[in-house]
Amino acid sequence: MGDVAVGARSGHDGEEHRGRPAESAVPAADSAVTPGSDSGTAEDDRMTGEHTTAEDQGPGGTARTSKKPRSFWKELPILIGIALVLALLIKTFLVQAFSIPSDSMQNTLQQGDRVLVDKLTPWFGSEPERGEVVVFHDPGNWLRGEPTPDPNALQTFLSWIGLMPSVEEKDLIKRVIGVGGDTVECKGTGPLKVNSKALNEPYVYPGNTPCSNDDQGGQFKVKVPQGYIWVMGDHRQNSRDSRYNQAEKYHGMVPVEEVVGRAIVKAWPIDRWGTLPVPDTFDQPGLSDQQAAAGLPAAPQGLALAGVVPVVWWRRRKQ
Repeated sequence: MGDVAVGARSGHDGEEHRGRPAESAVPAADSAVTPGSDSGTAEDDRMTGEHTTAEDQGPGGTARTSKKPRSFWKELPILIGIALVLALLIKTFLVQAFSIPSDSMQNTLQQGDRVLVDKLTPWFGSEPERGEVVVFHDPGNWLRGEPTPDPNALQTFLSWIGLMPSVEEKDLIKRVIGVGGDTVECKGTGPLKVNSKALNEPYVYPGNTPCSNDDQGGQFKVKVPQGYIWVMGDHRQNSRDSRYNQAEKYHGMVPVEEVVGRAIVKAWPIDRWGTLPVPDTFDQPGLSDQQAAAGLPAAPQGLALAGVVPVVWWRRRKQ
């Protein structure tokens, strides 16, 4: 009985579907959205004519309205704000522009030149090296008697965010001659010596002598402490540098922590654009020997003696 009932039902279903097109088996809901279907109502046709699709509908099937692009004038303050923040970050951590206020670095730098100063490398523990041109904060009344700039509010703001050269009157720019552990000396008119090695200085202003033969600081022999640098201007007879500030707080030395960064590029005027590399004279052999030895940490006398004995023995064997 059960089998007959099933068979009869199956036969009935076959009769019901016999002779119909294959597409009639498609659900009505699907056929209503199929392009070209004739099974939709007039209301469905009107909906299709509006080209409303699932992608254009929001939650619940409601039509989604497209957003109009924001007006340029509304976005402009945002863009300006982003640009100012980026400029401030670049000036604080990467590069800053400085204006040369005097002739003390001629002819390497002329008064009015704009230079770009690398401020990034000091963040990674890099210290100034011999021959570099660096900008540093006044370490102790070096600028006494110098005229003080009086920028307006706009210049101060643009300088603060780095879009104009710095107008900070407490910054100086000089060339590094000696670093911690070096012995720097001048006798007569030169040459200038570092660790007993004479420097060939083609960057010195034409007509100047490497050393100034005077009794105000031009004749000297100094030992640079660790953590300090000795700086001099390229216009030797027109530069109030380490030589003439030996009576000040740090005896003419500049603390490394006061160094803003290294001047790497002359950016303006455009016809004077160029880099500021380290002169070859600072790469001569033996120049760093004394500085490296002075940089070694003090060891107990026993360890020092233990290190010296093998060296003496080896040298005698070699001889």
